[in-house]
Amino acid sequence: MGFNFQAQEINAVIVENNPAVLDVLSLRGKEAYFPRHGILAQTAAASNCKINATIGIALEEDKTTACLPCLAELTRLEGYTAFQYAPPMGLRELREVWQKMMVEKNPSLKGVPTSLPIVTSALTHAIYIAAQMFLETGDRIILSDYFWENYELALCHSTGAKQDTFETFTNDGKYNVEGFREAISHGGAGKKALLLNFPNNPTGYTPTIEEARKIRDVLIEEAKRGSSIAVIIDDAYFGLVFEEGIFTESLFSLLANAHENILAIKADGPTKEDYAWGLRTGFITFGVKNGTPALYEALEQKVAGFIREQISSASKMSQSLLISAYKQKNYATEKIEKYNLLKKRYDKVKEILAKNANFSDYFHTLPFNSGYFMCIKPKDGIDSEKLRIMLAEKYSIGVIQQKGLLRIAFSSTPTDELSLVYESIYACCKELAKV
Repeated sequence: MGFNFQAQEINAVIVENNPAVLDVLSLRGKEAYFPRHGILAQTAAASNCKINATIGIALEEDKTTACLPCLAELTRLEGYTAFQYAPPMGLRELREVWQKMMVEKNPSLKGVPTSLPIVTSALTHAIYIAAQMFLETGDRIILSDYFWENYELALCHSTGAKQDTFETFTNDGKYNVEGFREAISHGGAGKKALLLNFPNNPTGYTPTIEEARKIRDVLIEEAKRGSSIAVIIDDAYFGLVFEEGIFTESLFSLLANAHENILAIKADGPTKEDYAWGLRTGFITFGVKNGTPALYEALEQKVAGFIREQISSASKMSQSLLISAYKQKNYATEKIEKYNLLKKRYDKVKEILAKNANFSDYFHTLPFNSGYFMCIKPKDGIDSEKLRIMLAEKYSIGVIQQKGLLRIAFSSTPTDELSLVYESIYACCKELAKV
C-alpha cells in the first residue's frame, strides 16, 4: 500500500515483533506515524543550543516563559514552564509516575512488560485514538448492551464500525460470560475488537474475581482459535469497588500478558481516580504477551502521530499539576477520604433498597457493586422517559433515562438526600402505573 515511508518502517517493526498486532490495526492505524524529521524533531535537536529560535512560544528577555502574571498568580507551580507546550506523548515524568502507580494498583502487572503510558487529552480521547487505530468501516466492536452512550460517537460514528452487543446480565443477575463468549466467537476466527468497561457505566457493576478470570479465559480460547484481538479497556471508574469478592484490579492486568494474539489497550486517567474531571488528562497503554520494547515504541509512535494530528499535545498545565499533586504527602490520605465518601453513599443506597421491599412492586435494581452509578428498571407498563420527566417536574429530581432504565448517580447526591430520590421514584412509578 502507498503508506508514508515512516509508517512503513513502523509497520515493519510491528510485523517483526508480533504480526497479530498489525492484523488488528485499521487502515488509519497502519498509516499512522509520528514525523521524526519535522518541526518537533528539529526543535528537540536544538534544545541545547545557546540561541534556540525553533520554539513557537514567547520568552522574556531573560529567556524565562512569557506569561501573564494574573494567570501565574493562580498557580503555586514553580516557574512558568507549565504554560509551555508539553511533548506530544506527554511529560516523561508524569508517564513514568503513572506507570509506577498503575503497577502498584494492579499487582498482577508486576514484571509484565507494557508500553509507557502516553498522555491524552482525557480518557475519552484515549478511547477515540484506540478507535482510530483499530476500527474501520466493516468492523464490529463488541460491547455489553449497557454502555456509555458516547461510545456511539467515539467508537462507531468516527470510524464506520458497527456495535455488536450482548446482554450484560443473566436472568439471575450474574455477568453474562456465555453471552460474551458467543459474541466474541461469532463469525469464526479473524480480527476481533471489543471494549470492556468496569465499573460499568451506567450499571455500576464490576465482575467478581471468578467472572473476571472467565472473561480472560474466553479471550484466550478465541486467540488460540487464531483470532487477532484488540481489547479496549475503559478504566474510567477504576478503584471504586465497594464489595468483597469483586475483582479490584483492571482487566488489563489479566490481559496484558494473556496471549500473543491479544492486544490489551488500557484507557484511564485521573479524571475519576483523582477527582480531577476538569484537568482533561488521560492515558493510553498497551500490553501483549511477550511484548518487546521495539513493538511498544512502534505503537507509541502511532499514538503520537494521532495526537500530533489532532491536538498537538495535551495540556502541560494539567500534567504539571498532577505531577505536583502526586508528590504531596497527603495525596494518598485525601484519596481515601473521597473513596469513603462514595462508599458511604453506596452503603446508604443499599440500606434504602433493603428497607423498602415495596419498591419491587414498581421497579427492580440492576446488579451494582462499584463506581458512580446504579440503575433501576421500571416494571412493564411504566415508561422510563415519562418517569424521568415526572421526577424532574414534580419533585425537582434529575436522573438519566437510557434504554428503559433510570441511572442514578449517587456519586453526586448528598447522602441525606438519597432516601428522597428513591421514595420519589416509587411515588412516580405508582402514579404512572395507574395511568
